[in-house]
Amino acid sequence: MVDTRLYSNLQFLQKFNRFALNNLLVMNNQINIFQEKLNSCFLNLELIKLILSNKRIVGSDLKSIIITAVKLKAGMRWSFVYRHQTKDITKNFETVEAISLINAALENDFLNADLFTTNETIQITHNSKGEVKLKTTPANQIIVPSFSHDKVKNRLIALENNIYLRELGVVNSNWQLKKEMADKYVQINKYIELLEPEIRELPEKENLDIVDMGSGKGYLTFALYDYLTNKLNFKANITGIEFRQDMVDLSNQIAKNAGFENLKFEQGTIEKSNLKKVDILIALHACDTATDEAIFKGISSNASLIVCAPCCHKQIRKEMSITSKLCAITKHGILEERTAETITDGLRALIMEAFGYKTKVFEFISGEHTPKNVMIIGRKMTAPVDKEKILNEISKIKLMFGIKTHQLEVLLNI
Repeated sequence: MVDTRLYSNLQFLQKFNRFALNNLLVMNNQINIFQEKLNSCFLNLELIKLILSNKRIVGSDLKSIIITAVKLKAGMRWSFVYRHQTKDITKNFETVEAISLINAALENDFLNADLFTTNETIQITHNSKGEVKLKTTPANQIIVPSFSHDKVKNRLIALENNIYLRELGVVNSNWQLKKEMADKYVQINKYIELLEPEIRELPEKENLDIVDMGSGKGYLTFALYDYLTNKLNFKANITGIEFRQDMVDLSNQIAKNAGFENLKFEQGTIEKSNLKKVDILIALHACDTATDEAIFKGISSNASLIVCAPCCHKQIRKEMSITSKLCAITKHGILEERTAETITDGLRALIMEAFGYKTKVFEFISGEHTPKNVMIIGRKMTAPVDKEKILNEISKIKLMFGIKTHQLEVLLNI
C-alpha cells in the first residue's frame, strides 16, 4: 500500500522543483537579456553609464559602482568608479573582464543595476525573495555619450560623501558642489594633479612626513592627505602650520570628523617653526620673505621635495636699482613689479639649485586671496652640483639689477 502522505510530499517537491527551475530559467533569461543589451550598447557606442547600487551587505564600505565607456590609446575600455564612503577608486578593464566583474558585483555586492543608453533605460532589480525583475523604458532625453578619459583626470578629489569638503563649505549637505566654490574645487584638483607625479618620484619610504606651512583653512592640506592615503595608499603624516588659532582648532576638528588620524594642525609661524623630520615641505602663498623662510626651512631640513607658490615680492622690488638701459622699461610701475617678481623667483630657484635641488618654475592656478600663480618645485638630487658656478651666476644677475642681497641668501648665509 502506498503511503498517501509520502506521495503528497513527493508531489509537492516535484511542483516546487518545477517552480524553482522555472524561476531560475526566468532569472537567467532576464540576466541574459540585460547582458546582451549591455554588450550591444557598449559595442555600438550607445552606453551613457551603468550604475550598480543598493548594496547587499549593509555594513559594506563600497556604496556603488559607476561604469562608463572611455576611449584610451589602447582602444575602448570600461571605466569603473568604485564609490566608497570617503574615496573613489577608478579602474579600466577590457570587455571580457568587465562583464565578469559586473556579474560578480550583481551576484555578491549589489541588488540593483541601472543601465542608461542613448535609446533606453534598462533596470534590473533583485527583491527579498531572490526574484529578478527587468524593466525597460525609453530614454527620457537625448544624451550624446562622451568617451573622453579627461573627465576622470579632472576629478581626482571626489565630491560625494567627502566630509572635509562639506565642512569647509565646498559642497552642500547633498554633496553637490556649491557654485561659488567651483574655482576652489578646480584649484584643489589642479594642485593634486601637479603634485602626484612629483611625489611618485620620491625615494620609497614607509612613511612620508609632510609639513604645510601657512596652511590657512586647509583646503589643499586636506585634499593632499585624502589623495595620498585613500587613492595612492601611501602612509603619510601631515602637519599644517597656521598662525590663527581659530583656523587650527577648526581644521583639527574637521580632520577628526573625517577620520584623518595622521593629519594635524599646529599654531605657529614659518619663521619660528622647529622642523625635525621633513620629506616634503609646502608653503603656498606665503607673503614676501615668508616664502624665503619656508625654502630655508626645507633646505635646512634636507627635505626631499620643496613646493612653494610665492606671494608678493616686496623685498627685491625695494632693493632694485637699475642703471642700465633696462631702466627705460622699469620706469613703468607695473613692469617694475613684474620684473621684481621674475627676478625674485628666478633667484630662489637658482639658490635652491646651488644647494642640490633640481627646480621647476611654472604656472599654477590663482590662490583664493591673490592673483599670483607661479609655483616653484625643488627636488633634492644626489648628483653633485657646481655650487660656485651657480653662485657666480646669481652675483651677475644681482649686479645687473642693482640688488645687494636676496633674503634667502641671508638666511642661508651665502
